[in-house]
Amino acid sequence: MCVIKVAIVDDSAVVRQVLSSMLENQPDITLLGCARDPLFALKLFEQQWPDVIILDIEMPRMDGITFLKKVMAEKPTPVVICSTLTEQGASVTIAALAAGAVDIITKPKLGLKGFLEESQARLLQAIRAAAKASVAKLRVNTSAKPMPVIAKHNANVVLASTNHALNQTTDRVVALGTSTGGTHALECVLTALPRTSAGIVVVQHMPEHFTAAFASRLNGLCKMEVKEAEDNDRVMPGLVLIANGGKHMLLQRSGAQYRVQLKDGPLVSRHRPSVDVLFRSVANAAGKNALGVIMTGMGDDGARGLLEMHQCGAITLAQDEASCVVYGMPKEAVKLGAVSRQVALDNIAEEIIAFTKQ
Repeated sequence: MCVIKVAIVDDSAVVRQVLSSMLENQPDITLLGCARDPLFALKLFEQQWPDVIILDIEMPRMDGITFLKKVMAEKPTPVVICSTLTEQGASVTIAALAAGAVDIITKPKLGLKGFLEESQARLLQAIRAAAKASVAKLRVNTSAKPMPVIAKHNANVVLASTNHALNQTTDRVVALGTSTGGTHALECVLTALPRTSAGIVVVQHMPEHFTAAFASRLNGLCKMEVKEAEDNDRVMPGLVLIANGGKHMLLQRSGAQYRVQLKDGPLVSRHRPSVDVLFRSVANAAGKNALGVIMTGMGDDGARGLLEMHQCGAITLAQDEASCVVYGMPKEAVKLGAVSRQVALDNIAEEIIAFTKQ
């Protein structure tokens, strides 16, 4: 068994204590050490370099983003950001993802110890996913004990019965689903698209409060308009709708148009929003008028939904292993026979443009 060496860099003694206790009980994880700021961390790393770093952002002597950029420049290492769950902190955390972090663990300002203990499954999942990430593939912008069992629902718990898709409509829909490494992959794809591209709906596994900041950042980089989805938003050419953290997003048909619906509901494939929920709703509402793309990420969320899109006549693509940070979700979709073909990250935008012109 390969043991994951983890280092914790956080100025909160409570965070260091709780995370340390949590990791001590995991047979596949060993705690390399804790540091209260990046300068202490660099001294720690001189002895042995970790496989995964859990990193706070607001720290004394050197902030987390500066430290992250230093790590990615000197020795690229999977970094999980441990960030305060606030709107203000969200924009800073999105900057950390842009600098090379692979995932976010959120923490409240109050009730921190209890929150971290209750979130053990999510924390361990993030660490194990990060350990499998090929961070050298990230497009960085330089300017165990078994996890506690979580009820694993499928998309039926969110999807209501719907009409079958119209056979003919002028509107086309592109559905993208991604997780670990997806913030960089989405930036690569969306910044390469012209303003005239077909309407796009996106599920990126990301906590509540962070999707608005992520959409805002992309909107400043892309020719298309990018926004966090609102209930009943119309899917239209030139617009990218990012699913809200904490809510499922579904595609619905309204005459010959498509709109999104935001719904509460249980976790599906351990996630909310879930790629499976989006993809299955796209299969129901758009059928062969849709293009589905499953991208880098750990787990199997989206594989079954992409299969349903494939069976309804949609074009279905998977990001290839060579360009994935984590070849998990695409691999599961390929195994199910849900994928028309696999394509490199750099070619996904071309596929979307070609689909738009059909």
